[in-house]
Amino acid sequence: MRILSRKNHEREKAAEKSEPAPAPVVEEPTAAVEEATDGFVVPVEPAAVPVEEELAEVEEAAAAEETEIRLKASDLLAPSRRDISDHLKPVKPEQPVDMAEVISFANQKGGVAKTTSTLNLAVALSELGNRVLCIDLDPQGNLTMSQGIDPDKCEKSMYDVLVDDVPISEVIAHREIDIAVASIDLAGAEIAMSTKIGRERSLEKALGEIHSEYDYICIDTPPSLGLLTINALTASNKVIVPVQCEYLSMRGLVQLQSTLKMIQENLNPNVHIEGILPTMFDSRTLHAREAVSILEENFGDLVFKSRIRKAVKFAEAPVRGASVLKYDPDSRAASYYRNLAKEVLSDGSS
Repeated sequence: MRILSRKNHEREKAAEKSEPAPAPVVEEPTAAVEEATDGFVVPVEPAAVPVEEELAEVEEAAAAEETEIRLKASDLLAPSRRDISDHLKPVKPEQPVDMAEVISFANQKGGVAKTTSTLNLAVALSELGNRVLCIDLDPQGNLTMSQGIDPDKCEKSMYDVLVDDVPISEVIAHREIDIAVASIDLAGAEIAMSTKIGRERSLEKALGEIHSEYDYICIDTPPSLGLLTINALTASNKVIVPVQCEYLSMRGLVQLQSTLKMIQENLNPNVHIEGILPTMFDSRTLHAREAVSILEENFGDLVFKSRIRKAVKFAEAPVRGASVLKYDPDSRAASYYRNLAKEVLSDGSS
């Protein structure tokens, strides 16, 4: 048996030399490893694996499985997370935008040259290189007509802006200056706005669209202290009060001051009276001179140095659909508002 086993052993060696040996197949040990030694099979116990290594392998496998699950979840959540992260990124502050000076012309007494002053001061400011918008808030539409526009033929007007939130850019006509037109519908605006939340700020909200497009926005208000005038004052930085040089016209200043104080306390703390403008001044009458004297005694520096004197040109110009500065640019009437424009600008720069 010993000899046979040696011969078999020699034959196996010869076969190994003649043919390449196949790649060894490594099998994981089951219960034991069998080793052949000279015809004997000796069972060998597998090497013991340390407990620490076994735990490390288990943890590594669990981590790999968890990573796979996370990757799949991230594939589903990535778009949403990306959108949210975009909103969470710090936003760089925008460059400051120059805001227009908003000037309301207000006096609850009619016939004091509010419309005339609004239009002609606006054109005078435009002549000095400013971008100017006029807003007609008077249901009578006199400012609109003064630029040759028929209020009855306007498809949209400031009524639609205040009541239906139409963009104000849709009601702006381009004439000597830009003008947001009025129509007779404005007469019903206060009733239509009565149930609207934030109705006092409707104009202020509308102006947000165009604030950066103009240097000055001049608002012609109706001869009352109703909701339309309150909207104008709430949206304004300054108020110019045209006052006819007569005693009865001046009495309205007290009521206007009370309204303005209420608005400062509740709606717009930044609005203030820019100046009181004596209009329709006739220096030949003692009454007119006394009226101006009373204004200066009571309001001091608030009274403009400029005087808007009576002139027939102010009545003729609207018939031609123009300001007096265009209708008769070399007239004294035109010079009154050019002087006023310089006074307004010099006060704003001080």
